[in-house]
Amino acid sequence: MEERNLYPLKFIPIFKSKIWGGTAIKDVLGLDFGKMPNCGEAWMLSGLEGEESVVANGFLEGNTLVDLVEVYMGDLVGDSVYRHFGLQFPLLFKWIDAAADLSVQVHPDNGLAMEREGCLGKDELWFVRQAEMGARLICGFRHGVNQMKYLKALKEDRLEEVLNEEPVDTGDMFYVPAGTVHALRSGILLAEIQQSSDLTYRIYDWHRNGMDGKPRQLHIEQALKALRFEDSPSAGDKRQMQGRLRYGRVLNTSNTIVEAPHFQVNYLPLTQGIEKDFTGLDSFVVYLCSGGGAVLKADGKAVEIKQGELVLVPAVCEIVDIYPDTCGCELLETYIGTD
Repeated sequence: MEERNLYPLKFIPIFKSKIWGGTAIKDVLGLDFGKMPNCGEAWMLSGLEGEESVVANGFLEGNTLVDLVEVYMGDLVGDSVYRHFGLQFPLLFKWIDAAADLSVQVHPDNGLAMEREGCLGKDELWFVRQAEMGARLICGFRHGVNQMKYLKALKEDRLEEVLNEEPVDTGDMFYVPAGTVHALRSGILLAEIQQSSDLTYRIYDWHRNGMDGKPRQLHIEQALKALRFEDSPSAGDKRQMQGRLRYGRVLNTSNTIVEAPHFQVNYLPLTQGIEKDFTGLDSFVVYLCSGGGAVLKADGKAVEIKQGELVLVPAVCEIVDIYPDTCGCELLETYIGTD
C-alpha cells in the first residue's frame, strides 16, 4: 500500500498578462505561458482566494494549497505558523517580467491593510534574475523628501524628481517593506517574495492607458496614509533596512539575505550535495530555483527542480538532501523565522 505522507510539493504556475509584461518568463526561465502575447507575472505559490496554487506532483496532485493547509495544518506549514495564520498561507512567490515600466506604487502595512481591507499588508523582497544594460528601479524617496514635498511634486507632475532610482544588475537584492514607494523600470526580470497580499495603491502610471484603452485607476488618497517619509514616526527600523541588500555568496551554504519580520530569505548556491537539518525550525521551507537544477529528497521522496521552478518542503520534513546538477544550482531558500 502506497504511503500517504507529506513530501516536497511542486505547483502549477499561474500566469498573468500585464500591459508592461514581455516574454522573458518563457525565454529565460523556460516557463510556458501558452498563447498569451506577453506575460508580466508567474505566480509560483499562492494561497490568495481565487488564486490558489494547485499541486502538480505526487498523490496530492490536483489539490489546492488551501486544501492542504486545511487537512495537514501544522504538519504542512508549522504549528506556530498555523496558529498565527490559520488557513491563510502567509507568503506569495512570483516571477515578474518588467519589459516596460511598472506604475509607481506603495503597499500598506499589516495594520492599515487589516483596517481597510481585512487582509495582510505587503513587505517584499526582489531578487534580480536578469537586467538589461542601464536598467534601473525606484525604491524609496530621495533624501529629505517629506509629505509636503511629495504632494507638491505630484501636483506639478514632476514626481520623478523626488524618487530614489537605483541602478540594477543581475544578482541584486532589494528589500521593499510596506510603506516604501517603488517601481520597476523596464528591462528587469526578477523573483518577488512577499507577504500574501495583492493590495496595491497606484500613485503614478506614466500617463499611459491600460489594456482597455483607458487610464488605469490611481489611488492617490489611499496611498497617502500608507506612504512612509523620512520624517514619518512609523518609519522606524524598516527604513534602515529598505533598499539594496548586501549578502554573502559562499558556496554550498545558506547565505542570509534578509531576516525580515514576515519572512527569512537565504541565498543557496550549490556545487555539491548538502544536507539541510530543519529540526529546530517550526515552518515550511520554500525553494525557488533561479539557475541550474537539483534533486531534493525528504522522507524518502525525491523531486526535481530546475530554473524557474519552486518546491515547497512541508514543516514535517525535517531533513532535506539537495543534490545539484553537474552545472550547479542557485536557490532562494525561504521560511518563517522563529521569534
